[in-house]
Amino acid sequence: MLTGWSCGLLAAHIARSLLQVEWFLDAEEPCVTSIDAVTYYAALRDTDSPSSSLNVGVRQRSQQTADLGANELARLTTASLDALRARLPNESSDRRLTLFGRAMLLDQYLITRTVELCVHLDDLVESTDVSIKLPSTAIDIANETLIRVARRRHGDIAILRALTRSERDS
Repeated sequence: MLTGWSCGLLAAHIARSLLQVEWFLDAEEPCVTSIDAVTYYAALRDTDSPSSSLNVGVRQRSQQTADLGANELARLTTASLDALRARLPNESSDRRLTLFGRAMLLDQYLITRTVELCVHLDDLVESTDVSIKLPSTAIDIANETLIRVARRRHGDIAILRALTRSERDS
């Protein structure tokens, strides 16, 4: 289990990964230059510290969603999934969204949602007796994105060594 997270809070955070897509699509399209998924993640700092302002804010927003209750959260998530199945095929991949003060193209934003869903569904699996088989295409998207983030943060040689030379780990 993640430090400071209950299974219910984690489930609410996972639900927000889906619910936010509709929220951001419903907002006005920004006119500013957009960033990609790798730039978004590479810019995040203090993600390892549960007490960082980033993580405290994420937990607070997730708690607001969890406070709706399990039944309402399930209803909202199911309705959002149904709406997005109908809506997304009609949205342009170059549609820009505003998220937390930054603009991002829809296709890049959906990559971030895939990463979030993969990472946190795995967290939930590790915290419960529930088994979830994540689609290999989603895992591929998440892994490719996170490797690109790691390359940007740490450099290509560091990633090469991390993937091939565990004896050099310190």
